[in-house]
Amino acid sequence: MGQGILRYLRMYAQLGQYTLAREMSFRGNFLVKVSVEVIWLGILLAFYATVFGMTNTIAEWNRPQYLFFVGAFFTLNGIIETFFLENCNDFAELVRTGDLDFLLLKPIDEQFLITCRRIDWGTAPNLLMGGGVMVVSLYQMGWPFDLVRLLTFLVTFGCGIAIAYCFMLLLTALSVWMIRNQSLMEMWWLFSSLARYPKEIFKGTWAQPIGIFFTFVMPILLVVNVPANAMVRALEPSMVVFTLVSTVLLFWLSRRFFLHALRSYRSASS
Repeated sequence: MGQGILRYLRMYAQLGQYTLAREMSFRGNFLVKVSVEVIWLGILLAFYATVFGMTNTIAEWNRPQYLFFVGAFFTLNGIIETFFLENCNDFAELVRTGDLDFLLLKPIDEQFLITCRRIDWGTAPNLLMGGGVMVVSLYQMGWPFDLVRLLTFLVTFGCGIAIAYCFMLLLTALSVWMIRNQSLMEMWWLFSSLARYPKEIFKGTWAQPIGIFFTFVMPILLVVNVPANAMVRALEPSMVVFTLVSTVLLFWLSRRFFLHALRSYRSASS
């Protein structure tokens, strides 16, 4: 098993080197993509600075806490966009053209090759920018170092990445039957928009059932809320356990559904 993991890590490193070399062939395009991400983060921070200029809290989160939340979201979204989004967007085209046949013939796990074969280096700086925002927010609030909170944050943040990946994989797999998945991937932007806000904004309003649904049924609100809450607000063991259980179940479900979709695929030669 250890040899298999090392094999996949070496392969992933080589894929990363290849995509980086290809990205650097068009440096102008790379710089434009990075500039767009910097501007987007600047607009996001300016918007929340304006909001907090008029109030002290948003949905029970004060300014430094919410700044940490924004940094965590930006980092997580950057990871998804860098490592998975472009690959999942391309899946429908692979199905439509029959190029999926060539990937399925490779002696490697199909899910790994389909969802991880490219790295979008133009969005990779988002990880550093989001991390910088989190560090600044912790400094502003004078956060006392707490190893338990830090480890809980890292574990639940990893779970958040896995949950987001699982939802994207489920949407991707539907392309086998629907062929064109532009509208399907627009649902991913809906999910990511929901993950951008604390779940407390739904509390005590007409939208509270929506918050409950996207927390406990389709747990997209867990991906940023639970790790950020554990780090800078209240450590809730029940929500941490629920996040871990949800991650395992979603990973199992998305994997099974994706393999079922591949079995239903009819190659271009059939």
